[in-house]
Amino acid sequence: MDNPQRLLLIASPLMRRTPVYDRAAALAKAKGMALHIVAFDYLEGLATAGLVNDQALAVMREGYVQQHRAWLETQALSMRRNGVTVTTEVVWVQHPLDEILVHLREQPFALLIKAFEHEPWWVRAMFTSLDIQLLRETRIPLHLVHQASHALPRKILAAVDLSRPEDQFEGFNDQIISEALKLALQCNAQIELLYAYDLGSMYLDSSGSREHSFLFDSNLAQTLHEAQSEAFQVLAERNGIAPEHRHLRLGDPAKVLALFMENNDIDVLVMGSYHHHGIGWFIGTTAERVLHRLSSSMLVISPEHSQG
Repeated sequence: MDNPQRLLLIASPLMRRTPVYDRAAALAKAKGMALHIVAFDYLEGLATAGLVNDQALAVMREGYVQQHRAWLETQALSMRRNGVTVTTEVVWVQHPLDEILVHLREQPFALLIKAFEHEPWWVRAMFTSLDIQLLRETRIPLHLVHQASHALPRKILAAVDLSRPEDQFEGFNDQIISEALKLALQCNAQIELLYAYDLGSMYLDSSGSREHSFLFDSNLAQTLHEAQSEAFQVLAERNGIAPEHRHLRLGDPAKVLALFMENNDIDVLVMGSYHHHGIGWFIGTTAERVLHRLSSSMLVISPEHSQG
């Protein structure tokens, strides 16, 4: 492989084969890139053993790490037989986020891949999961995989946001579509383009208040809809998306996206982590809300990546 970039797969500390391994291997082969698999191990049971005997803890840690290395090599073997260059690594660390960010800074990875871990709402209310931390912190494309009916995606959905254009990162919607088109070409997949918008949210004032969000009549709502529709068609036309693959929906974006994915057997949703600046909108919250409804996979692009 002559591409110097690699894909980075974050493996679970638990030695369990999940669909993310097949997805990572399939993407690596489709993209012509090598794959690096790294597991950041930390098991609370072994960690607390140190309260009794530090030397025994060190022996148990090393034994678990060695066992995990052997297990990862077994997973990598089948990938190598399929023509993918794979390297593996196991690191014992309590807080993996910092170590992941170090890996991303020090090496030219093109894509970060990880299995999405569903958590109950009460856990999310008290703790920020590693998945959400990565969603907020990573600057390279992040692929979170829940279920993967197909190792190589067959249907890809690009989600764009055309509301409040004065606050958007310039060209970000085009970059999202570009990434989705590139993935579709590499995977020989079908692409769909969706813009879901909420009329009420478009009436936020400069302080972020919704006080006047619904003080508009049907004529104004129709005017807004026509303007959004025209902007969407222009964006789709500029990026070569055929009319039959363009979808404009009114409603809460997170709910609309989740429903569209479920009804249309979408394998990967491509969307942005941020869409707005200026008044401090963090559209990453939309990505997070979609993530918790996720039934397949998501590829998240950051504006920092789109700007170079």
